Amino acid sequence: MKRRRLVQRAVFVPVLAVALAVFTAGYASAQPVTDGSVDFSGDPGDWITGGGSYKYTKAAGDALTVETNANRTFLSVDINGANGDWWTISLAAPKDDVLSAKTYEKAQRYPFQGAGPGLSLSGNGRGCNELTGSFTIREISWGPQGYLHKLDASFEQHCEGGSTAARGNIFINNQPPPPELKLETTIAAQGKANTVNGKALVNGTISCTTNAAVQMTGTVTQVKNNVIIRGNFSTRVECKAGAPVAWNAAADPTGTTPFQRGKAEVLTRSTAQDPNYPGQAISEKSAIVELKRYTPAA
Repeated sequence: MKRRRLVQRAVFVPVLAVALAVFTAGYASAQPVTDGSVDFSGDPGDWITGGGSYKYTKAAGDALTVETNANRTFLSVDINGANGDWWTISLAAPKDDVLSAKTYEKAQRYPFQGAGPGLSLSGNGRGCNELTGSFTIREISWGPQGYLHKLDASFEQHCEGGSTAARGNIFINNQPPPPELKLETTIAAQGKANTVNGKALVNGTISCTTNAAVQMTGTVTQVKNNVIIRGNFSTRVECKAGAPVAWNAAADPTGTTPFQRGKAEVLTRSTAQDPNYPGQAISEKSAIVELKRYTPAA
């Protein structure tokens, strides 16, 4: 979501500082909220709310998006109201803590809170230069890589050290987190040494916790008569969750000596992009394989 610049009072905070702080927070991803609501109101004279009351729900057609970081120390709820309103509410745990069910006192403006908890309600062109406040998380449930499953929280914010406050509630009930991709590679104990082209034929299986396109690379190494025979291979496997999927590959010797009957070392590295979360899953394996002579049919 494209953020709008806040119309602030008093102290000007450079845009570069804000951008740098947001970037280094390490967002896992932005999640559209599947079920949730946000409401807040302010005392007369509160700068952010103007003393008004606001409520946004998925059921009313308002768009809610939650952003988090992978280490679960931060979350931000972006609101695009059906009426054109736009707001952002950010909650951050003290340095190196995970956001959990408790009350966080002495919160200061996120992302400039230092080692303490961070808080910020801003939007519709208004934001605090400095703030104090607190927030309470009554329930929170995390999935892999900072996926936010459930949140029930409230907050209170005072701009510029004033006595007037904005107070609100956040409720999020997202779908259960999808599984994180994990790969498991096996290498068969027996392979083949092709007597015609000198290649080593190796095989095995790949298992995955969710469907993924797996890229596999590997090396076959054999020593015969004090000569090192080595070849690389590469193959692609469409892995399906639920059962191991077979892989087969042929390593072409880099020199003039062909692979032969006998023992060889096989090293593999399997990688796949996780379809649900940032990053890749990796599986590395090694095994000693017995190569058998193999002459393909004419």
